Amino acid sequence: MQTRHFLQLIALSALWGGSFPLLRIASPALGPLLLAGLRCVLAAAVLALLMKGLRQKWPAREAWPKLAVLSLLTVVAPFVLFSWAALVIPAGYSAVLNATAPLFGVLGAAAMGEERLSGRRLLGCAVGFAGVALLVQLGPVAVTTPVLLAALACTGAAAGYGVGAILMKRATLKHDALPASAVVHVAATLILLIPAGAGVPSAHFSTGALISVAVLGLFTSGLMYWISMRLMREIPASAATSAAFMIPLFGVAWGGIFLGEPVTWGMAPGCVLVLAATALITGFNPFRQADRG
Repeated sequence: MQTRHFLQLIALSALWGGSFPLLRIASPALGPLLLAGLRCVLAAAVLALLMKGLRQKWPAREAWPKLAVLSLLTVVAPFVLFSWAALVIPAGYSAVLNATAPLFGVLGAAAMGEERLSGRRLLGCAVGFAGVALLVQLGPVAVTTPVLLAALACTGAAAGYGVGAILMKRATLKHDALPASAVVHVAATLILLIPAGAGVPSAHFSTGALISVAVLGLFTSGLMYWISMRLMREIPASAATSAAFMIPLFGVAWGGIFLGEPVTWGMAPGCVLVLAATALITGFNPFRQADRG
């Protein structure tokens, strides 16, 4: 991996880590479904404008169904699940649980015949899920049924990202990153149109919520998705999903700095196990790889 790729992964991690505190601001005001829908609308709009400015063509109509499946896994499900979890658990929790995405990516790759599931990777899966359990059990938030359900929602969202990364890599081999990203978000907008519209009457359009959803839609959704697809054309999918390793560091930091969320040593064992698990599964060492660039 070249140094520029590694630096881009760090930038992606910092911005994606910042999305979790923004969800904590916007979701209570707008509701999970409306928030997810607005993110998709804004992302689709900015990507469509970029396509027009760069004079890129939309993918052929027959390519849209497969891109819609990619949309369900990497946009619709994660946006809704993380937004719902933001009503219950701190941003740092969601960010750490998001780091299980590479675990599901490897499991999905093995199921699809893309990679062999070795003993080391199986050990990594066990360590990762133990880390998730420890995080929920030892963190600063009391373990209740809503907390457990929110943790499961985040884990489900991470599973969508992990398995979706395989399909995303395949998509980059057939389509340019920008048109594919635009179709993914247009499809997500259409899927969420009715559910999001149903949430409008009960939404509270506060200034903080609107600014948060604007940043989420334009930057962490639209532009960052495009950049991640461009990266995936140049590096392996497992290396691309390794950005999830660093997201917890930024998610916990941003949540503590901007929302005053509690950060305790009780979270450390779970964080360490989740990060160790992702390293075991992918065999990815960003520092060793960066030195080669």
